[in-house]
Amino acid sequence: MTPDMTGVHLWHRLHWAKDNLEPVQSDYRVVFEAELDGAASVLIPDPNWMACALAGGILPPVEMYHNEPRNAQGEFIGPSDYWESFEGIPAMTEEEAIEYLIQKDIPQHVWKDDRANRPRFVICKTNQLPATREYRNAWKIAA
Repeated sequence: MTPDMTGVHLWHRLHWAKDNLEPVQSDYRVVFEAELDGAASVLIPDPNWMACALAGGILPPVEMYHNEPRNAQGEFIGPSDYWESFEGIPAMTEEEAIEYLIQKDIPQHVWKDDRANRPRFVICKTNQLPATREYRNAWKIAA
């Protein structure tokens, strides 16, 4: 059971979760292409983060990552309580957690642009990826 963490900084919430929640290894992977001519990347959820998502009450709404106040150089300039001033979102399913992670960690132009004429990311299971990392720099998503 997650305690009430109202007013607790995100870093402290994540630290509490690492010490108190059992890590959950997801079988999902997200393969994405951030650059047209670049190799595909693979997003693997951290087991401690996945435990937070499944427990609920720890993570902020995903919009907070996109609305951080920043200066022209991209540096965070917001108030010191920005990451304390949120109510943790409810527990998610593993699939919902993967969707959240896509919006949090993959560049927006990959998942938000619906004008693309081919898929830019794929959610798959671990066993659908090659067992070795040989040729990984040449991976592409099949259209």
